[in-house]
Amino acid sequence: MQTRESLATGFSPLNLEFPARIASVHRATGETDVQVSLNLDGQGQCSTKTGVPFLDHMLHQISSHGLIDLDIHATGDIEIDDHHTNEDVGITLGQALSKALGDRKGIVRFGHFFAPLDEALVQVTLDFSGRPHLSYGLQIPTARVGTYDTQLVREFFVAVVNHSQMTLHIRQLDGINSHHIIEATFKAFARALRMAIEIDPRRAHLIPSSKGVL
Repeated sequence: MQTRESLATGFSPLNLEFPARIASVHRATGETDVQVSLNLDGQGQCSTKTGVPFLDHMLHQISSHGLIDLDIHATGDIEIDDHHTNEDVGITLGQALSKALGDRKGIVRFGHFFAPLDEALVQVTLDFSGRPHLSYGLQIPTARVGTYDTQLVREFFVAVVNHSQMTLHIRQLDGINSHHIIEATFKAFARALRMAIEIDPRRAHLIPSSKGVL
C-alpha cells in the first residue's frame, strides 16, 4: 500500500526533495475511539470502518477524489446515535490533516471546485489560512439518508475545519435529492482539498503567505 511505502522511505513518492506528508492520530474519549492515518501524496486508497455506513461512503469520496490514502477506524456509542462518532472522526481527520501539512510550506493553499451529481451542483472553496471558519449553505430536504441524520453533515465539516484550521465555504447551487447533494459536497471538498495541498513548484520551499506564517 502506498501509505506504508511512504512511511518506510520517509519521502513523498512525488518529489524526493520533500518529506512524506503522512500522519497518524489516535483520539480516545469516553464516547469514541478513533484512529486516522493518511498520506496526502497517495493514490486514493481507502479503508474506513466507523460503524456509520453513510459516513464511510463519504470518506471514500474524500480519499478517491482527493487522491489521499486514508485508513480510518472508529468505535463509538452508536447505540445512542451517530453524532459522537461522526463528530470525532471529523475532529481526528482535521488533526491528521494539520499534522501532515506541518508549517504548510510549499502548498498552493487555496482550492475550489464545482461538483455536479445529476441534478445537484455544489461549490466548495477553501483556504488553509490558519483561521478556522465554516460558511455552510446546504439545504438538504430530508432529515435522513438511510439511517444517517443529515444534520451531521454540517457537524462533520465544523469538526474538520476547527481542527485543520481551514476556512471553508460550501454553497449549494442546485439539488433536490439529499444523497446527491451530500455526495456532491464531499466530492467537491475532496477536489478543492487536492488543489490546495498540491506543492506549488514556483514557491515550493516557502510558506504561502505575505506574512511568512500561517
